[in-house]
Amino acid sequence: MKVVIGMLTPGTVVTLDVVREAPFGYFLSDGEEDVLLHQTEIMDGFDAEEPQEVFLYQDGQGRLAATMTIPKVQINQYGWVEVVEVKERLGVFVNIGIKKDILLSVDDLPELKQLWPEIGAKLYCSLKIDKKNRLFAKLATEPEMRKLSIPAERAMLNKNISGTVYKLLLEGTIILTTEGYIGFIHQSERKEEPRLGQTVSGRVIDVKPDGSVNISLLPRAFEQMDDDAESIFAYLMGRGGAMPYGDKSFPEEIDKQFNMSKSAFKRAIGKLMKEGRIYQEDGWTYEKKD
Repeated sequence: MKVVIGMLTPGTVVTLDVVREAPFGYFLSDGEEDVLLHQTEIMDGFDAEEPQEVFLYQDGQGRLAATMTIPKVQINQYGWVEVVEVKERLGVFVNIGIKKDILLSVDDLPELKQLWPEIGAKLYCSLKIDKKNRLFAKLATEPEMRKLSIPAERAMLNKNISGTVYKLLLEGTIILTTEGYIGFIHQSERKEEPRLGQTVSGRVIDVKPDGSVNISLLPRAFEQMDDDAESIFAYLMGRGGAMPYGDKSFPEEIDKQFNMSKSAFKRAIGKLMKEGRIYQEDGWTYEKKD
């Protein structure tokens, strides 16, 4: 974005003349407006006799300031940033590479606060100016995310994969994988909805004609069986090695007690029996002791 004549714009990089020194830094100017380059923002190579390339931002008091640190994230320029602070009434602050953190407004975040990004989350952002000329972070649009992506090959089918959540939809979650694929996670393929900016891991269950992938965050059947078996065994031992559940139990009972289907329960029970850890008798299941 070009600077408007007569008005320096936060979120942009400009080259300004050094016009005078102050006890706490230097004032720079475009001939119409002055801005402070604080001594803490001066880097090696500074020469007061030469024009200086600086990034403009707003300090803690809302005043326009300059830094010689040039961030990748600017107005109309996108990059990955890290969430460094969460303020319930304001939004989240992100680090763009300068000393001043930038606010991503509550208005641009999910309505449900449990889906807000946590500290350490990664977001793909640029910067924007609101009607009051205040500088904010701006989440990347879908077209911008597509520019980052590459098409997946069919060979990715059933492969493990991870990525960063960048969009939340009613029917599911969209991520950008570490490889650069656009991935969709249907709500039926996850146990809980991930947060914006969260890193998730799953497996590819379909490769679409456009090169995007469908992803499941649910474990594979054999992985789930291991987890289910250990969950059942822990419950059994918590009851002293006996429980009133077995192959003949009703699906509703199993779902209520173990939060799993009858078929998953039977697979897990079968695994424990095969391992010699349990036995069944008269509708009950018991620990098998040596």
